[in-house]
Amino acid sequence: MTHVLIVEDEPALLRRFTDAVLAEPGFALCGAVSTVAAARALLDATPVDVVLIDLGLPDGHGSQVIRHAVARYPQCDVIVVTMFGDDANVTDCIAAGATGYLLKDALPQQLVAAIQEVREGGSPISPAIARRILQRIRTEGAPAETVAPAEALAPARPAAAVPPPSSLLSERETEILRLTSKGLSFKEVGEVLGISGHTVKTHIKRIYQKLAVHSRGEAVYEAGQLGLL
Repeated sequence: MTHVLIVEDEPALLRRFTDAVLAEPGFALCGAVSTVAAARALLDATPVDVVLIDLGLPDGHGSQVIRHAVARYPQCDVIVVTMFGDDANVTDCIAAGATGYLLKDALPQQLVAAIQEVREGGSPISPAIARRILQRIRTEGAPAETVAPAEALAPARPAAAVPPPSSLLSERETEILRLTSKGLSFKEVGEVLGISGHTVKTHIKRIYQKLAVHSRGEAVYEAGQLGLL
């Protein structure tokens, strides 16, 4: 029997993950909590085999729980399930002891398969994250480019005027992006904010245009880099 702890602060996703674990005969749900403090308390009281964890929690970062879980139970596997696929978060979580890293577009059956995989010694990673890691390795391993003398002596071009980050997105757009970063669907975001899914899609299109991105993951990453989330 694989004992699983879920740490996720968005109620809809917490229910989704919980249902996926409860539906699997070989899994036992140890707890479903939404804060760093609650996760630590449960880990101190109950042996856990696998932790499914989000990163953006109300009272801290998911990496704090990862470190606590691994220190408490060295054989415990931790799978990050998040919308944050940037280098900083991936590196921090892997260094903390995470054995898997999935983006929140993963389906329930993929979560079940990921839990089974880590217990068999594997490291489930979303393709987009694996590709980012490979690109980083290639970049860090590539030789420095030689700068031609003319380029080295050429005067620097004046930087284009960039609007301050806080003015890029409206308050409503920021709230919508924050909710989508939790993995909620457009319909679920609309239900939370009391607007239609169609209106959410319209806001999302504007967000993509303002941030010059083409996907939800890219929007969350870019907004995080700009300090908007």
